[in-house]
Amino acid sequence: MTATDAHRAIEAIWRIESAKVIAVVARMVRDVGIAEELAQDAFLTALAQWPEAGVPKNPGAWLTTTARNRAVDLLRRRKRAERKYEEIGRELESEEAAMPDLDTALDDDVGDELLGLVFTACHPVLSTDARVALTLRLIGGLTTDEIARAFLVAEPTVAQRIVRAKKTLGAAKPSFEVPRGADRGERLASVLQVLYLIFNEGYAATAGGDWMRPQLCEEALRMGRILAGLAPQEPEVHGLVALMELQASRLKARLGPTGEPVLLLDQDRGRWDHLQIRRGLVELAKGEALTREPGPYLLQAAIAACHARARVPGETDWARIAALYGQLAALTPSPVVELNRAVAVAMADGPAAGLAIVDGLAGEPALAEYHLLPSVRGDFLAKLGRFDEAAVEFERAAGLTRNERERVLLLSRAEAAARGEVA
Repeated sequence: MTATDAHRAIEAIWRIESAKVIAVVARMVRDVGIAEELAQDAFLTALAQWPEAGVPKNPGAWLTTTARNRAVDLLRRRKRAERKYEEIGRELESEEAAMPDLDTALDDDVGDELLGLVFTACHPVLSTDARVALTLRLIGGLTTDEIARAFLVAEPTVAQRIVRAKKTLGAAKPSFEVPRGADRGERLASVLQVLYLIFNEGYAATAGGDWMRPQLCEEALRMGRILAGLAPQEPEVHGLVALMELQASRLKARLGPTGEPVLLLDQDRGRWDHLQIRRGLVELAKGEALTREPGPYLLQAAIAACHARARVPGETDWARIAALYGQLAALTPSPVVELNRAVAVAMADGPAAGLAIVDGLAGEPALAEYHLLPSVRGDFLAKLGRFDEAAVEFERAAGLTRNERERVLLLSRAEAAARGEVA
């Protein structure tokens, strides 16, 4: 293996193992920033040693042990928590005495530690932007540059968010433990929100020249699967993973030959990833088996499943989708949910029924700059033959979106409406 090949292999291993290494060290030193530095130090040591010595049989355990040793040295130098240091030292001595079982020992402990890091990265004391950036950095293993490019944000801006997040956590002194009791539900909701925000930005980019950014979808899904493995008794975790799997199954069909958006009803369903659909349906079943009262992610996953099960658009159970959106609206009232319900109602009962719901949302402040409101209204108006009004709505929607691909699509629909056509 050449040095270049070795470095690539080490970088790939680091992307997979870094979150576990940081999690273990963070629980020791109680500081995310220091934990990341120590983990990076272990990574640099691997880059120096492995090309010559070869990749260890258990690279994750090697990185974790190296970082833990650095942490022990740090605790000793600072003369902090002597009792804790002695305990850590005894643990390391026993691990070294049973080196062949080191992987098993680490795997036994790392679950709670990694889950604790996930909760810490999504701590409520942080802003949403900071939670997203820190989660992608610590759990996703993305570089600052990769995060910046994914969200079309300047790299220094992302770097500042991460630095401020670490300082905020340092001041808050989180426990790095998995939350228990009443606090757990609220904290878990924050984690799920962050993962879904990351996924959605990949699935339908807010701004820029690309309709989608699949890397973000892949990262959110990877982290979601990890979370489902760490918290298998949480129905909403399975619900979110199911939702992301089912939506991600359509990614290849959502783009045309030149990168233009292809809407759901126009997609070639033969291009949907049916293995991913099966995985999503399995996760949905797991979540539903754990509760009699599905939460918002399980309900949204059930909606996605209705689309996934339909071989052709005409087989879609729109009445069930409308009912599920009704449940979702009762659980988490939102004008965006109501707008989605309007689409389902229109498909089940006709565009006039959907338009009545949409017109009732016209005064909602939360939708004042939301481009999908005039877009949906334009669609209903065009289907009702009110083409001039539809063209105006599509043009308004095009003026509100910040995504170039979507703007082109909406303007083409406006032109079609002006010609008296339903696009």
